[in-house]
Amino acid sequence: MRTGHLIEDCRTRVLTPEEIEARLALLEGQLPRSVVEELKQKLLSKRVTGEELEKVVREVLKYYRRALVDPGEAVGIVGAQSIGEPSTQMILRSFHFAGVREFSMALSLPRLIEIVDARKKPSVPSMTVYLDEEHRWSEEKAKEVARRIQLTTIENVTKSIEIDYLNFAIIIELDPELLADRGLTVEDVRKALEKIKGRGGSVEVEGYTVIFRPAVTDILKLRKLRDRVLNVRLKGLKNVKKTIVRRDDKTGEYYIVTEGTNLAAVLTIPGVDPRRTISNDLHEVAEVLGIEAARTVIFREMKKVLDQQGLEVDIRHLMLVADIMTYTGRVRQIGRHGVAGEKKSVLARAAFEVTVKHLVDAAVRGEVDELKGVTENVIVGNPIPVGTGLVELLMSYE
Repeated sequence: MRTGHLIEDCRTRVLTPEEIEARLALLEGQLPRSVVEELKQKLLSKRVTGEELEKVVREVLKYYRRALVDPGEAVGIVGAQSIGEPSTQMILRSFHFAGVREFSMALSLPRLIEIVDARKKPSVPSMTVYLDEEHRWSEEKAKEVARRIQLTTIENVTKSIEIDYLNFAIIIELDPELLADRGLTVEDVRKALEKIKGRGGSVEVEGYTVIFRPAVTDILKLRKLRDRVLNVRLKGLKNVKKTIVRRDDKTGEYYIVTEGTNLAAVLTIPGVDPRRTISNDLHEVAEVLGIEAARTVIFREMKKVLDQQGLEVDIRHLMLVADIMTYTGRVRQIGRHGVAGEKKSVLARAAFEVTVKHLVDAAVRGEVDELKGVTENVIVGNPIPVGTGLVELLMSYE
């Protein structure tokens, strides 16, 4: 009788935080950890009785189980439709905004195509460089790091450059303001030119004028050398043409956006937070940070494109695409040179593109189609192995 009173008391009285945590710990394995943690945070901020806690948990379990995919669900088709339909809307919207820089065509459908095609180089390569605790709260310190990252060549700090054909010299007039802005001196320019002067060449400095006499006696070579001099690197990272310091309105921290990417090198720059810094080049991320990081970049970039256009697509569809593109351990495109072209089924490959080539190659190699997928079963007229077609029921009776 006393036990009955205790149970009733737990159901009707307000539970302590320890009791709530103990009861929620029983949900481990039934719900994802993130859901249990969110539930804990919400419930600990409120006064709940045992009965109310039971009701909440029951509802959460009901909705979670309802959200799970049924066995045999055609997730590929659902994912393709869920991404394909909004993408069709996107191209219409993009053309309307074609003249506005923020709604650049490179950021809408072409960018989405670029991602699923797993292009070797994005049309607008970029990095988002986050800073460490010391540099992220000060604009000046963020600009210091940006200067270390941004590629600076002699051309970027030069007022004028002329060729003295009589003396076989290249005269470079440096801009003091540009030098100061990039954190450089005339001495830095001199040291950089010393490396390419060759034996017998010389570099003279007169104020902000540098007279470069290379070891050449041919006018054509001198002209070619002029172009080489302009591209001599003074500081910064290769391929990173421009850096912009931005401020996050939510957190108040400063971060750097770059034009051009060099992820491996930027992670070694002092002041950069290597745990959060990322590039939009899928293959570069896969090479530097691994295939899991590339998978994350694929669905983040797709989500970013859709969000910019105001289109809402469940992230699980995008994650499915990212999984399909990366589960073999390398980034593959969704096309005849990737996912579709590497299917085991001959008929499925032939149904996608270059039909005759696939059939002839398969005939030469004597391939056998096991008819396990959807496409090949549609072609031969079998029930497709999706939904109820997935189940083969054998019934024996007397």
